[in-house]
Amino acid sequence: MHKKANSTDDKIITPTYASRSLQNPVPKYQLPQQGMAPNSAYQLIHDELALDGNAHMNLATFVTTWMEDEATKLMTEMLEKNIVDKDEYPQTAEIEKRCVNIIAKLWNAPDDANTIGTSTIGSSEACMLAGMALKFRWRKRQQSAGKPLDKPNLVLGINAQVCWEKFCRYWDIEPRFVHVEPGRYHLDPATALTLCDENTIGVVAILGSTFDGSFEPVQELSRLLDQYEAEHGLSIPIHVDAASGGFVAPFSKPELVWDFRLPRVSSINTSSHKYGMVYPGLGWVIWQRAEDLPEELIFNVDYLGGSMPTFSINFSRPGNGVVAQYYNFLRLGFEGYQQIIQNCQNVAHHIAKGLGEIGPFAILTDGSDLPVVAFTLKDSSATPYTLFDLSDRLRERGWQVPAYPMPANLSELVIMRIVVKENFSLDMADLLLQDIKRYIQILEDSHHTDKTPRPSFHH
Repeated sequence: MHKKANSTDDKIITPTYASRSLQNPVPKYQLPQQGMAPNSAYQLIHDELALDGNAHMNLATFVTTWMEDEATKLMTEMLEKNIVDKDEYPQTAEIEKRCVNIIAKLWNAPDDANTIGTSTIGSSEACMLAGMALKFRWRKRQQSAGKPLDKPNLVLGINAQVCWEKFCRYWDIEPRFVHVEPGRYHLDPATALTLCDENTIGVVAILGSTFDGSFEPVQELSRLLDQYEAEHGLSIPIHVDAASGGFVAPFSKPELVWDFRLPRVSSINTSSHKYGMVYPGLGWVIWQRAEDLPEELIFNVDYLGGSMPTFSINFSRPGNGVVAQYYNFLRLGFEGYQQIIQNCQNVAHHIAKGLGEIGPFAILTDGSDLPVVAFTLKDSSATPYTLFDLSDRLRERGWQVPAYPMPANLSELVIMRIVVKENFSLDMADLLLQDIKRYIQILEDSHHTDKTPRPSFHH
């Protein structure tokens, strides 16, 4: 949420080139009385956006920051098409259907030709839709048994993305969190089972934790829930939030069983704008069986001369992300995705090895699951600087490498995380490692001399 500006100075834009084309200050928070030339409006906004960080040096985000020119061109050509309007844009709808089936096959759906799924605005909407399906299925089961409907709960790791907390709050569901512990930074299946009961609508497993990039043990969770059903007569479904890992595990660890090979996995979501390698924002949610998506959640809507089934929160959104995803599928194929993911993991391993050689760091994850490196200080009490200090210093060079505390029960542990994407090369990784090493020395010298020397950036 953005607060209203108060001071007069904060309410106007005064560009330095105003004497050429703009004679008066431009209001920020209200419409100007008169318009301006298109090149002036462009330049004004362009110059402000130059203050943003360099997306190619943003190692904090999982979001795609580069696509090929042909993909960008396709996205531009699709900007005016509303993908929800399948009657007016049937070929776009056909491409969406193809993508759903391709992804379902990638996730080993037993009958991918009839898989139910949809594109979404990122994984947040996808998680909301999957969560609603879990709640409606639970509610139908409770009604059939004549049991109360007022206390649904959802079991998930404390490391889950904030969209799940939003889902629980918006849909009046109790979140039951599995907390992290030293050496374990994601959901523990055995602990998750202790939180389940007849009011549990499902258990969420994360394939690619945003904290450290690790995959949660979905197969083990499924096995324990099978035992739980045998003992208690309660069938609790699993939803896999594969926002980051859905386009990684099939290519890097095809032997890993986490997907629709497990009958208990009722639905999976992913973000195409992460390792699907599409600009934001595009996500997908897919259900293994028709009965996993309650019919009462699907609407048949008369819209612009046609009738179409729809299950979404948004009713208007561009189709350009879907088309860009299909472009990547055709352009890369399985082997192309596999090569890119392997290259990303190779760079992550290189960074992890380099950080270990620098000295003060303990490596938590080295990119073996997601191409993500998470690390902390070996002995923070004996180190004259914090990871927050190092993060701030790296920003001076343009690197965005976040430092943050782990969640509850382990909040004293501060870690840094480096996300490796397609456009991050080994050369850039070496530059990053050199800068980290240099800034550590500067921070140590600053502590001893109380004076920070100016860094030199000759490599």
